[in-house]
Amino acid sequence: MLGMRFGVNMVEPGSRAEFVDKVRRAEDLGFDVVTVADHLGMPAPFPALVLAAEATSRVRLGTFVLNAPFYHPAVLARDVATTDQYSGGRLELGIGAGYVREEFEAAGLPWPGRRVDHVERTVVELRKLFADPEYQPRPAQDGGPPLMLGGWGDRMLTLAAEHADTIALTGAPTAKGGGLVGLAGADAFAERVSFVRSRLGGRTAEINVLVQMVVVTDDRRAALTDLQRFAPDMSVDAIGELPTLLVGSVPEIVAQIERMREKFGITYVSVLERSLDAFAPVLEQLK
Repeated sequence: MLGMRFGVNMVEPGSRAEFVDKVRRAEDLGFDVVTVADHLGMPAPFPALVLAAEATSRVRLGTFVLNAPFYHPAVLARDVATTDQYSGGRLELGIGAGYVREEFEAAGLPWPGRRVDHVERTVVELRKLFADPEYQPRPAQDGGPPLMLGGWGDRMLTLAAEHADTIALTGAPTAKGGGLVGLAGADAFAERVSFVRSRLGGRTAEINVLVQMVVVTDDRRAALTDLQRFAPDMSVDAIGELPTLLVGSVPEIVAQIERMREKFGITYVSVLERSLDAFAPVLEQLK
């Protein structure tokens, strides 16, 4: 689809050979972006991206998304700039506020009460450092990599509207004590898109959604009925309109993505690593 990008988010630990094989396959299948998540128990983002850069030649490479409170901005700037240099300027920097309380506890870090404040300080400091002509190491991209901010709440989306090149809508609210609270319905998603667009102030930004599951099937109704166990309060038809689930035959999923672009203005769709092969025939049609 003209003007749309498609990415895959790598989350599974494994050997070097396995990771190289997966990122090469993603590039060969036509994905535009390969990203890595930032959770304990998963590969460390920056080493993984440098390895991905060595194994590929075309795809953009990104974090989806860094847990900002894990990083001091000055240290993060060094790692970002180095990775951008070593990837040949292909880095896209995704940052979020973090939502898994248990990871903070495992890392010996306090659960931050004002996580979005930390994201804002991080973004401002990175921009300041990368704008300094004396800063070393220099990122390959002037001013630093393009910025993605991911979230759902008012404060995070307001910050994203002010600073981000890409706004990633999580499709699920975060509980006060940590964790995600179910998948938001299509109406809630549309309201979040409207909210963030109202705060762009004349700027333009790419809208991203991370698809949680891709199910390619000739019996869409049956598959949606099966998925209802994850959202018992939603009707089958409502589940079929969720931007975070892609279900149906290849032509049906292509049509669903077309509707997502028209209704929500989504121009960047990411799928999880587990959906790499399932999404491949859809991507072939889209391309």
